[in-house]
Amino acid sequence: MPTLMDVRVERNVAVPMRDGTVLRADVFRPAPEGDYPVLLCRTPYNKSLANLSYGWLQPIRPASEGYAVVIQDVRGRFESEGTFRPFHQELDDGFDTVEWCARQPWSNGRVGMYGLSYLGATQWLAAAAQSPNLQAIFPGLTGSDFYDGWTYQGGAFELGFNLTWTALLLAMPEVSRQPFSAEQLQGIMGGLAGVAFDHWPALRHLPVRDVPAFAHDMVAPYYKEWLDHPVRDAYWEPITIESAHPKIHTPAYSLGGWFDLFIRGTVRNFAGMRENGATELARNGQKLIVGPWYHGTQLTGSAGQTVFGQAAMVLLEDLQMRFFDHWLKDVPNGIDSEPAVQLFTMGTNTWSTFDSWPPKEARATPWYFHSNGAAATARGDGVLSQEAPKAERPDTFVYDPLNPCPTVGGPLFPYPLDVPPGQYDQSAVEARPDVLCYTSAPLDRDLEVAGPVEVRLWAASSAPDTDFTAKLVDVAPDGTALNLADGIMRARYHRGFDAVNLLAAGGPVELTIDLAGTANVFKAGHRVRVEVSSSNFPRFDRNLNTGRPVATDAEARVATNTVFHDTGRPSHIVLPVIERA
Repeated sequence: MPTLMDVRVERNVAVPMRDGTVLRADVFRPAPEGDYPVLLCRTPYNKSLANLSYGWLQPIRPASEGYAVVIQDVRGRFESEGTFRPFHQELDDGFDTVEWCARQPWSNGRVGMYGLSYLGATQWLAAAAQSPNLQAIFPGLTGSDFYDGWTYQGGAFELGFNLTWTALLLAMPEVSRQPFSAEQLQGIMGGLAGVAFDHWPALRHLPVRDVPAFAHDMVAPYYKEWLDHPVRDAYWEPITIESAHPKIHTPAYSLGGWFDLFIRGTVRNFAGMRENGATELARNGQKLIVGPWYHGTQLTGSAGQTVFGQAAMVLLEDLQMRFFDHWLKDVPNGIDSEPAVQLFTMGTNTWSTFDSWPPKEARATPWYFHSNGAAATARGDGVLSQEAPKAERPDTFVYDPLNPCPTVGGPLFPYPLDVPPGQYDQSAVEARPDVLCYTSAPLDRDLEVAGPVEVRLWAASSAPDTDFTAKLVDVAPDGTALNLADGIMRARYHRGFDAVNLLAAGGPVELTIDLAGTANVFKAGHRVRVEVSSSNFPRFDRNLNTGRPVATDAEARVATNTVFHDTGRPSHIVLPVIERA
């Protein structure tokens, strides 16, 4: 057991940035004078909130165990000066803050960072800025690419998340800093509260860019900025962590949840750093843990309607302290010799360990779509099997943007409150005529999958642009259909996210829909199902099918969409299958 120390606290300590802007931090450090390793947490959510866990690690514990802990309001937030510009500001400010921590008289120059969500983004961006004294990070539930996987996914705008996160957690605390009159402030706050707590009028509003709550230029201008950059252009490149992996020298313990909206970023950061990190120390210093958790959860044993049990609960504070003790204090606690990857396997509700992501034990196995042209709804004739298709009729369905397929569970933000994350029965969704279902025969033995999942879809549309969605589902013998992973692809980006390429009417294109990944055992007697549709609302904005910029469009067009599955166009899902002896 470490020796416990009394703790001294300093509030609103000035931390100057290179441009003269002063950011403010609270410092928790051992009362005895000395040089200590530093744990830094940079937050936009108010460093002074008494009930804030600062990314699951209360500062008193590490401060009493011989760390100096620095909790900072990022630029433009609460006690810190400047104007808040999400992500972009965190490169230079992260670098400057890490180096400030390293120079303090109570610091020994060794700095680590921790926190979840945006607090995880500040860690990766500081690491991308190559802060020389940043020696370890513990990012949780965060992204690897703030274009694809945070603001957009598959080219579709993450509407439910972006709208409610911006209104509730960013704009509402921020507007009081602006020079509004009392009357203006009352009106603006009322509009933002409406988005956060009576959100459906805002979610349904068209055009998406013109949500009334953000009408004033000084209210969350970054929301419109994101929508003004729907392709991967120069705006996004500086804040793409994946392209920075080759210059990052920092060991990292990445934590993710199968039902967290940033799960793709979590696994991509781990895999990218293991493959391309700047040094052997960085490459070998990567760890990954993924449980059946959702965004903001305290790593409990349930997600949605599924109770995963005591096994799913992790004492994260202990895990964080072991990681930092190893990297910042050189404690020989064995964490470096443990398997690099820990995955919670749903279905059996057990933990599995691997040396890599994707697990080298997993074999990428195609499961093909089949039907006689009537795969709509779970009662249709859609079949999923490992046999490649021959001459088969395609499936068609009508997608109406004004009657979109609803979001039911999945990897979501916990707002809107009435669209919660996690596992839920998809039966109501699968009764819709705009949802194709391809279902396997009951399994004669357990089927274990662990790793990335993607759907390779041959599709066409009567419209110049539309979306295609895919969802992997585990169907129990009683018919309960629980979601495991999902994804989306905006067809105008079928040749890449850097440019718009509209569809030729009726002409088939091949699309890859990234479902991130999962770890699940489909038990004997269960069936594997893939759903295909053209909307998942309000998780993603609705494609209005016109081919015009979606953010500024208000006219909806009905589309007839087609999925092919034949010899030359074998639509299928790729499952990472693990064969156990």
